[in-house]
Amino acid sequence: MSTTRAASPASPSTSAPRAETPTKGLAIGKLGLWGSTVIGIASTAPLFSLAATLGYVIIAVGAQAPVAFILAFVPMLFTAFAYRELNNDVPDCGTVFTWAAKAFGPRTGWMAGWSIAVAGVLVMANLAEIASVYLLSLIGDGSLADDRALVTAFGCLIIALMTWVSLRGVEIGERMQQVLLAIQYLAMAAFVIGCLVGYFSGNAPDATPVSLDWFNPFLADGTGIVQAILLALFIYWGWDTCLALTEETRDPRRTPGRAATLTTVILLITYVGITVVAMMYAGLGDTGTGLANEANADDVFSGLAAMAMGPMGWFLVIAVAISALSSSQTTILPTARGTFAMGVYQALPARFAKVHEASKTPTFSTTLVGVIAIVYYAGMNLVSTDVLADSLLSMGLAIAFFYAIASFACVWYFRRTLFASRRNVFYRFVFPLLGGLFMTWAFVQSAIDMLNPDYGYSQVAGVGGAFIVGIGSLLLGVVLLFVWALFPGSRDYFQKRSLNRDTEVLAPE
Repeated sequence: MSTTRAASPASPSTSAPRAETPTKGLAIGKLGLWGSTVIGIASTAPLFSLAATLGYVIIAVGAQAPVAFILAFVPMLFTAFAYRELNNDVPDCGTVFTWAAKAFGPRTGWMAGWSIAVAGVLVMANLAEIASVYLLSLIGDGSLADDRALVTAFGCLIIALMTWVSLRGVEIGERMQQVLLAIQYLAMAAFVIGCLVGYFSGNAPDATPVSLDWFNPFLADGTGIVQAILLALFIYWGWDTCLALTEETRDPRRTPGRAATLTTVILLITYVGITVVAMMYAGLGDTGTGLANEANADDVFSGLAAMAMGPMGWFLVIAVAISALSSSQTTILPTARGTFAMGVYQALPARFAKVHEASKTPTFSTTLVGVIAIVYYAGMNLVSTDVLADSLLSMGLAIAFFYAIASFACVWYFRRTLFASRRNVFYRFVFPLLGGLFMTWAFVQSAIDMLNPDYGYSQVAGVGGAFIVGIGSLLLGVVLLFVWALFPGSRDYFQKRSLNRDTEVLAPE
């Protein structure tokens, strides 16, 4: 495979004028607002995320589930504002890694980049498992999904295939995501129509009229609403993929930020809308098809699909698998581009900065992400599928970690201009600060919850497995940071020569 080394960042004293600054070698101007938004939405796996979360949210908070999704959206929107402001000034595919290094220094930047990579690998492994199980369950009598060896092999094949698609170029990935996302939304639309027809025709299993109380958070139990918000918060994750592709997007200083904001709004409408319709159709009972039935909490749509959609119920099941499949490919993009940027700025070995001459994609970074995801997925299936499931729960810690860093980085990076205008006060100070504080709370509260041995599926010495995987993976990053700092190739980065506040980013105008 023919590759080239991305241009090395110039020091502030020798950098060329911005208009002549070289790029990192990525494909330029390939994505527009629509393409960027499609990839952002696909990254969240909206159908699967809702199928796997809705039941637990309703169990935690009951009829106030719709408002829980709304409340969880607010800090995500605030964080999206922080991303947008930083991207307008520093349009770099390294996103939080680059911004944090410029705002707080190399070690904070390195840990931000590491946490993005951790979240990406963990979710890829779990999405491959979900897609494999769902697709195999559709073959014959569904017994193939019970064969762990076959499920694991098929899951590894899925990761390998999605890695290959990502290596082929961002345009191919965009076209594929448009098709896969269209299938998801067609399935969701068919489900919504089926539920509404059943409700108004009197055929719903537990018809429940819409109430304004569903949108009143003060009617919810305090502990329940906290749990529901934490559950709902992380299913918005993925919109930031738009920003990781900023250098491959037309008008990189504005389009990715707009796409990120648009993505979060579309997700809000999707999640709240489907939640309301499902509650109207199935009700809040804890038995049968009731949405609060713990037996169906892992996937509330499977039991309702055949009832609401009749013979087309299988289409929704396929769409859930496609949702996981789609997200596994789009997750590779920001993860690989994050480590690629770290290679460019010498926060990782130079090999990470290799790009393919034809496809203009990061070759080593993309391939390595896929290989690590396969090794982790296969290894966890050999060790314990419970630990694999806990790794998905633990992912929220890494997400809250880098979202908090991004939000606080926005405030600190723009500290000299925070009060230069009314707009700056809100979009560079108030909103990012609130988003950062909320994400910090989400990190701490989630970690406390995960300490409980009853949280998740496994435990070690009386400590929840999700806590061990989540905190352990971040601590591993601290160890690797200091190990890499011992190598001569890291000196320019850790001594702030290759990346500092004044360094020109290698991004196109």
